[in-house]
Amino acid sequence: MKIIECPRDAMQGIKDFIPTSLKAGYINQLLQVGFDTIDFGSFVSPKAIPQMKDTAEVLKQLDLDKSNSKLLAIVANLRGAEDAVRFEEITYLGFPFSISETFQQRNTNKSIIEALNTLNDLQALCVKHEKTLVSYISMGFGNPYGDPYDAEVVAKFTDILVTMGITIISLADTIGVSDKDNITMLYTNLIGQYPQVEFGAHLHSHPSTALSKVEAAYEAGCRRFDGAINGYGGCPMAKDDLVGNIATETIVSYLEKKTPSLGIDPAQFKKAMEAAPAIFDQFH
Repeated sequence: MKIIECPRDAMQGIKDFIPTSLKAGYINQLLQVGFDTIDFGSFVSPKAIPQMKDTAEVLKQLDLDKSNSKLLAIVANLRGAEDAVRFEEITYLGFPFSISETFQQRNTNKSIIEALNTLNDLQALCVKHEKTLVSYISMGFGNPYGDPYDAEVVAKFTDILVTMGITIISLADTIGVSDKDNITMLYTNLIGQYPQVEFGAHLHSHPSTALSKVEAAYEAGCRRFDGAINGYGGCPMAKDDLVGNIATETIVSYLEKKTPSLGIDPAQFKKAMEAAPAIFDQFH
């Protein structure tokens, strides 16, 4: 079971710049909780996501010696990936691949074909530098733009990613349209077809439906869950009415009933939850 805490996703849409020291201090607290991975920053154009322009500086201030958590950084192109792989501390590079042509253009200024070519280059770069590439399938449960979508579209692109050698694929519900039925159907089918792939769930949701989504993904075999404390964040590139990340505390509360070995330190988790408002309620 892997829980990925996503302060990067929680912070990236905040307009007021959060000082580097505050970001690093918060992430240092998250590193003590026992999460498998911290999605801590991104190497993207500061014009696109100005909040993440200090990711390299944040990394310098992280205390990784007392933590078993791994670090994940988001990249949107080969240039960003070449910057990211220079850092030994980073284990995972994440790329936001979308099966919606409209959203792929909005999010990375690429067509789907261009994004697939980039993924192929990123995979080769990761292999060369002993990193692991995580590909998201954003708009993986539908999109509001009228772009083609059904389970066969998801399966087709999953097959392409697997053929490239990508072994971690996280289905992302960027705008909160997933429901229990299509979550169950997608994970059951994909996990059955590709047992060698680690499928994750990066689900945005209204709080009222978050628990049912976590339950559906778990019961369908998903064992990798992304969340953000208090459900902060969303995707600033969607440019739609946003729903937040699923709250990590919702994920933890559910999964603790299913597995006794999550590795989460309750006291450190409480400290992280208490530290979050100092950033997310102060900066907007």
